[in-house]
Amino acid sequence: MNSPLQAFLFDVDGTMADTERDGHRVAFNRAFEEYGLEWHWSVETYGELLAVTGGKERMKFYTEKFLQPAQVPDSIDQLIPGLHQSKTRHYTELLSTGAIPLRPGVERLINEARERGFRLAIVTTTTPENVTALLTHTLGAESIDWFEVIAAGDIVPAKKPASDIYDFTLKAMKLNATQCIAFEDSSNGIKSSVGANLNTIVTINDYTKDDDFSAASIVLDHMGEPDQAFTVLSDNPPETTFLDCDLVEQLHQQGQGKR
Repeated sequence: MNSPLQAFLFDVDGTMADTERDGHRVAFNRAFEEYGLEWHWSVETYGELLAVTGGKERMKFYTEKFLQPAQVPDSIDQLIPGLHQSKTRHYTELLSTGAIPLRPGVERLINEARERGFRLAIVTTTTPENVTALLTHTLGAESIDWFEVIAAGDIVPAKKPASDIYDFTLKAMKLNATQCIAFEDSSNGIKSSVGANLNTIVTINDYTKDDDFSAASIVLDHMGEPDQAFTVLSDNPPETTFLDCDLVEQLHQQGQGKR
Protein backbone atom coordinates (compact mmCIF):
# COMPACT_ATOMS: atom_id res chain seq x y z
CA MET A 1 0.00 0.00 0.00
CA ASN A 2 1.40 3.39 -1.00
CA SER A 3 2.10 5.97 1.69
CA PRO A 4 0.59 9.43 1.11
CA LEU A 5 3.09 12.20 0.46
CA GLN A 6 3.58 14.41 3.50
CA ALA A 7 6.83 16.37 3.09
CA PHE A 8 9.02 18.13 0.53
CA LEU A 9 12.76 18.03 1.27
CA PHE A 10 14.75 20.71 -0.56
CA ASP A 11 18.43 20.90 -1.33
CA VAL A 12 19.60 24.52 -1.59
CA ASP A 13 22.65 25.27 -3.76
CA GLY A 14 21.82 24.73 -7.40
CA THR A 15 18.30 23.50 -6.58
CA MET A 16 16.57 26.48 -4.98
CA ALA A 17 18.93 29.04 -6.51
CA ASP A 18 21.89 29.12 -8.90
CA THR A 19 24.25 29.95 -6.07
CA GLU A 20 27.40 28.16 -7.13
CA ARG A 21 29.04 29.97 -10.05
CA ASP A 22 28.11 33.58 -9.27
CA GLY A 23 27.66 33.22 -5.51
CA HIS A 24 29.84 30.76 -3.64
CA ARG A 25 32.67 30.84 -6.20
CA VAL A 26 32.87 34.63 -6.12
CA ALA A 27 32.72 34.63 -2.31
CA PHE A 28 35.56 32.12 -2.08
CA ASN A 29 37.72 34.28 -4.36
CA ARG A 30 36.99 37.38 -2.27
CA ALA A 31 37.96 35.48 0.89
CA PHE A 32 41.23 34.35 -0.71
CA GLU A 33 42.00 37.95 -1.67
CA GLU A 34 41.15 39.16 1.83
CA TYR A 35 43.62 36.67 3.30
CA GLY A 36 46.34 37.62 0.80
CA LEU A 37 46.30 34.24 -0.94
CA GLU A 38 47.14 34.11 -4.63
CA TRP A 39 44.41 31.59 -5.28
CA HIS A 40 41.63 32.08 -7.83
CA TRP A 41 38.86 29.65 -8.71
CA SER A 42 37.79 30.03 -12.33
CA VAL A 43 34.36 28.85 -13.49
CA GLU A 44 35.99 25.71 -14.88
CA THR A 45 38.07 25.00 -11.77
CA TYR A 46 35.06 25.45 -9.53
CA GLY A 47 33.15 22.94 -11.63
CA GLU A 48 35.83 20.36 -10.83
CA LEU A 49 35.84 21.29 -7.15
CA LEU A 50 32.09 20.69 -6.89
CA ALA A 51 32.88 16.98 -6.85
CA VAL A 52 33.59 17.62 -3.15
CA THR A 53 30.73 18.78 -0.92
CA GLY A 54 31.23 21.27 1.91
CA GLY A 55 33.22 24.50 1.66
CA LYS A 56 35.94 23.60 4.15
CA GLU A 57 36.34 20.19 2.55
CA ARG A 58 36.47 21.80 -0.90
CA MET A 59 39.31 24.13 0.10
CA LYS A 60 41.27 21.25 1.61
CA PHE A 61 40.80 19.23 -1.58
CA TYR A 62 42.01 22.21 -3.64
CA THR A 63 45.23 22.51 -1.65
CA GLU A 64 45.91 18.79 -2.03
CA LYS A 65 45.04 18.28 -5.69
CA PHE A 66 45.51 21.62 -7.46
CA LEU A 67 48.46 23.31 -5.73
CA GLN A 68 52.14 22.70 -5.28
CA PRO A 69 53.34 22.42 -1.65
CA ALA A 70 55.03 25.83 -1.87
CA GLN A 71 51.64 27.41 -2.67
CA VAL A 72 50.03 26.09 0.51
CA PRO A 73 50.58 27.89 3.84
CA ASP A 74 52.05 25.70 6.58
CA SER A 75 49.11 26.49 8.85
CA ILE A 76 46.44 25.62 6.26
CA ASP A 77 44.41 23.39 8.59
CA GLN A 78 44.14 26.25 11.11
CA LEU A 79 43.52 28.77 8.32
CA ILE A 80 40.64 27.03 6.58
CA PRO A 81 37.95 27.66 9.27
CA GLY A 82 38.67 31.40 9.20
CA LEU A 83 38.70 31.42 5.40
CA HIS A 84 35.34 29.70 5.43
CA GLN A 85 33.88 32.28 7.82
CA SER A 86 35.16 35.05 5.55
CA LYS A 87 33.66 33.33 2.53
CA THR A 88 30.29 33.03 4.29
CA ARG A 89 30.36 36.75 5.08
CA HIS A 90 31.10 37.65 1.46
CA TYR A 91 28.39 35.26 0.26
CA THR A 92 25.71 36.76 2.48
CA GLU A 93 26.75 40.23 1.28
CA LEU A 94 26.18 39.06 -2.30
CA LEU A 95 22.76 37.72 -1.35
CA SER A 96 21.81 41.01 0.28
CA THR A 97 22.21 42.77 -3.07
CA GLY A 98 19.59 40.54 -4.67
CA ALA A 99 22.18 39.19 -7.10
CA ILE A 100 21.10 35.55 -6.53
CA PRO A 101 17.35 35.02 -7.11
CA LEU A 102 15.45 31.78 -6.66
CA ARG A 103 15.21 29.54 -9.70
CA PRO A 104 11.99 29.48 -11.78
CA GLY A 105 9.11 27.80 -10.00
CA VAL A 106 10.73 27.46 -6.57
CA GLU A 107 8.77 30.18 -4.75
CA ARG A 108 5.51 29.17 -6.43
CA LEU A 109 5.93 25.49 -5.50
CA ILE A 110 6.86 26.29 -1.89
CA ASN A 111 3.84 28.57 -1.51
CA GLU A 112 1.52 25.97 -3.03
CA ALA A 113 2.96 23.25 -0.81
CA ARG A 114 2.33 25.37 2.28
CA GLU A 115 -1.25 26.13 1.18
CA ARG A 116 -1.92 22.42 0.74
CA GLY A 117 -0.46 21.46 4.11
CA PHE A 118 2.72 19.72 3.07
CA ARG A 119 5.58 19.82 5.54
CA LEU A 120 8.86 21.40 4.39
CA ALA A 121 12.51 20.86 5.21
CA ILE A 122 15.93 22.01 3.98
CA VAL A 123 18.57 19.30 3.49
CA THR A 124 21.93 20.71 2.43
CA THR A 125 25.68 20.69 2.97
CA THR A 126 25.98 24.48 2.99
CA THR A 127 26.13 26.36 6.30
CA PRO A 128 22.99 27.30 8.25
CA GLU A 129 24.01 30.97 7.84
CA ASN A 130 23.97 30.59 4.05
CA VAL A 131 20.52 29.01 4.15
CA THR A 132 18.96 31.68 6.34
CA ALA A 133 20.58 34.43 4.26
CA LEU A 134 19.17 33.02 1.02
CA LEU A 135 15.70 32.58 2.50
CA THR A 136 15.72 36.04 4.07
CA HIS A 137 16.77 37.83 0.90
CA THR A 138 14.44 35.92 -1.44
CA LEU A 139 11.32 34.82 0.47
CA GLY A 140 11.63 37.08 3.51
CA ALA A 141 12.86 36.43 7.03
CA GLU A 142 9.54 34.87 8.03
CA SER A 143 10.15 32.04 5.55
CA ILE A 144 12.81 30.50 7.82
CA ASP A 145 9.94 29.30 10.03
CA TRP A 146 8.19 27.63 7.09
CA PHE A 147 10.77 24.85 7.18
CA GLU A 148 10.24 22.40 10.01
CA VAL A 149 13.85 21.23 9.83
CA ILE A 150 16.88 23.03 8.41
CA ALA A 151 19.52 20.31 8.23
CA ALA A 152 22.68 22.10 7.13
CA GLY A 153 26.45 22.33 7.48
CA ASP A 154 28.21 20.06 9.95
CA ILE A 155 25.08 18.73 11.61
CA VAL A 156 26.18 15.24 10.52
CA PRO A 157 29.81 14.13 10.11
CA ALA A 158 29.50 12.64 6.62
CA LYS A 159 28.23 15.06 3.97
CA LYS A 160 26.59 14.24 0.65
CA PRO A 161 26.89 11.83 -1.19
CA ALA A 162 26.45 10.02 2.14
CA SER A 163 22.79 9.68 3.06
CA ASP A 164 23.36 10.88 6.65
CA ILE A 165 21.84 14.35 6.22
CA TYR A 166 18.61 12.87 4.82
CA ASP A 167 18.55 10.14 7.46
CA PHE A 168 18.88 12.86 10.10
CA THR A 169 16.02 14.87 8.58
CA LEU A 170 13.66 11.91 8.34
CA LYS A 171 14.34 11.03 11.96
CA ALA A 172 13.85 14.63 13.10
CA MET A 173 10.50 14.83 11.26
CA LYS A 174 9.44 11.35 12.46
CA LEU A 175 8.72 10.35 8.86
CA ASN A 176 9.86 7.49 6.70
CA ALA A 177 11.20 7.83 3.18
CA THR A 178 7.94 6.70 1.56
CA GLN A 179 6.20 9.78 2.99
CA CYS A 180 8.64 12.29 1.49
CA ILE A 181 10.12 13.44 -1.79
CA ALA A 182 13.49 15.14 -2.31
CA PHE A 183 14.55 17.92 -4.67
CA GLU A 184 18.16 17.83 -5.85
CA ASP A 185 20.41 19.09 -8.64
CA SER A 186 23.63 17.05 -8.60
CA SER A 187 25.00 13.51 -8.62
CA ASN A 188 26.21 13.89 -5.03
CA GLY A 189 22.76 15.09 -4.06
CA ILE A 190 20.82 12.26 -5.66
CA LYS A 191 23.26 9.67 -4.32
CA SER A 192 22.48 11.05 -0.87
CA SER A 193 18.70 11.14 -1.29
CA VAL A 194 18.44 7.77 -3.03
CA GLY A 195 20.75 6.35 -0.37
CA ALA A 196 18.01 7.29 2.10
CA ASN A 197 15.44 5.55 -0.17
CA LEU A 198 13.81 8.81 -1.24
CA ASN A 199 12.15 9.43 -4.57
CA THR A 200 13.93 12.45 -6.05
CA ILE A 201 13.05 15.21 -8.48
CA VAL A 202 16.09 16.74 -10.18
CA THR A 203 16.50 20.20 -11.68
CA ILE A 204 19.88 20.46 -13.38
CA ASN A 205 22.17 23.46 -13.74
CA ASP A 206 25.19 24.24 -15.92
CA TYR A 207 27.55 22.42 -13.56
CA THR A 208 25.43 19.25 -13.25
CA LYS A 209 23.83 18.83 -16.67
CA ASP A 210 26.06 15.85 -17.52
CA ASP A 211 25.66 14.04 -14.18
CA ASP A 212 24.04 10.61 -13.92
CA PHE A 213 20.41 11.05 -12.88
CA SER A 214 19.13 7.64 -13.94
CA ALA A 215 17.72 7.13 -10.42
CA ALA A 216 15.61 10.32 -10.52
CA SER A 217 11.82 10.36 -10.70
CA ILE A 218 12.11 13.11 -13.32
CA VAL A 219 14.91 15.36 -14.59
CA LEU A 220 14.04 18.97 -15.50
CA ASP A 221 15.97 22.05 -16.56
CA HIS A 222 14.00 23.99 -13.90
CA MET A 223 10.65 23.74 -12.12
CA GLY A 224 8.90 26.02 -14.61
CA GLU A 225 6.13 28.57 -14.37
CA PRO A 226 2.72 28.71 -16.06
CA ASP A 227 4.25 31.14 -18.59
CA GLN A 228 7.75 29.57 -18.58
CA ALA A 229 7.62 25.89 -19.50
CA PHE A 230 10.20 23.47 -18.20
CA THR A 231 12.07 21.03 -20.42
CA VAL A 232 11.91 17.37 -19.41
CA LEU A 233 15.30 15.68 -19.80
CA SER A 234 14.18 12.18 -18.78
CA ASP A 235 11.65 9.67 -20.12
CA ASN A 236 7.85 9.87 -19.93
CA PRO A 237 7.22 13.64 -19.92
CA PRO A 238 4.07 14.69 -18.05
CA GLU A 239 1.18 16.57 -19.62
CA THR A 240 1.82 19.74 -17.62
CA THR A 241 4.62 22.19 -18.43
CA PHE A 242 5.53 23.23 -14.89
CA LEU A 243 6.08 21.48 -11.57
CA ASP A 244 3.14 21.81 -9.19
CA CYS A 245 1.99 19.79 -6.20
CA ASP A 246 -0.24 17.57 -8.35
CA LEU A 247 2.73 16.54 -10.47
CA VAL A 248 4.92 16.06 -7.39
CA GLU A 249 2.29 13.74 -5.89
CA GLN A 250 2.00 11.86 -9.18
CA LEU A 251 5.77 11.35 -9.33
CA HIS A 252 5.80 10.25 -5.70
CA GLN A 253 3.14 7.62 -6.37
CA GLN A 254 4.90 6.36 -9.48
CA GLY A 255 8.18 6.16 -7.59
CA GLN A 256 6.63 4.07 -4.82
CA GLY A 257 5.42 1.63 -7.42
CA LYS A 258 9.00 1.03 -8.52
CA ARG A 259 10.38 0.36 -5.03
